[in-house]
Amino acid sequence: MLDAGIVYQVADLVVEAGALILSELQRPNGPRGYDYKADVDLEIEVMLRRGLEHILGCDFVGEETGKHQSGHRYCWVVDPNDGTADFLAGRPGSAISVGLLDGAEPVLGVVYAPASPRGPDCIAWQEGMSSILRNGQVIAPAIKNRDLRGSVVFVSLAAAYRRAENDLLCAPAVCEPMPSIAYRLARAASGDGIAGVSLYPVSPHDVVASHALLRAVGGDLFDQDGKPIRYTTSAEFSEPVERCFGGEPVACRSLLVRPWSNLVSR
Repeated sequence: MLDAGIVYQVADLVVEAGALILSELQRPNGPRGYDYKADVDLEIEVMLRRGLEHILGCDFVGEETGKHQSGHRYCWVVDPNDGTADFLAGRPGSAISVGLLDGAEPVLGVVYAPASPRGPDCIAWQEGMSSILRNGQVIAPAIKNRDLRGSVVFVSLAAAYRRAENDLLCAPAVCEPMPSIAYRLARAASGDGIAGVSLYPVSPHDVVASHALLRAVGGDLFDQDGKPIRYTTSAEFSEPVERCFGGEPVACRSLLVRPWSNLVSR
């Protein structure tokens, strides 16, 4: 059983690391790096790894620094800057994602977007809490059994260039384009929308944290075939994930059967 309140320590650490993202965005020549790798990604993960291992010494899976897997009950799963490509292009909205698996179950998640359209936005939860935290305040969203009508589906930032087609695929909801699948799912868990979507393959470090947040409010995460996404104890997916749909379960199952391939194939 996790110590009560560990999520507050993790959130403080993640917010501290987020200052490095803000600093990079403010550089005169933009963030350091190229393609899909920013210099700050490794710097953040080294900082997080050190801090997380101090908070709870256990296994660790990170996008940048690799894996340490001893068979421990718990495993940190970390993406230091989800949405790097948009970040390197100077577009804000990338997010730090820190999740914790207990065996194969996501039991803690912190997702922090230091420069979102809402401002700094940190969404957190650990198993045993009755509500999730947003920027340190308790909120009590309920996405279960909500309808698509009048709601929002969070999609990748590329959708901004094909808004009408994406709105049609999300109807009767509307789409909201944004970087970072971790933050899209966290926004859905927070009640800002009904679902978050990725049309491209994801890894556990992209989604474990936000999957924990979805669990907290009665949501779930599904693959391209409509199967609930689950993990092995080694922080791998039990089956390959080519696309993911997370949020209100009925809405996700409705969304995933729509012809998203029409967007990807062009």
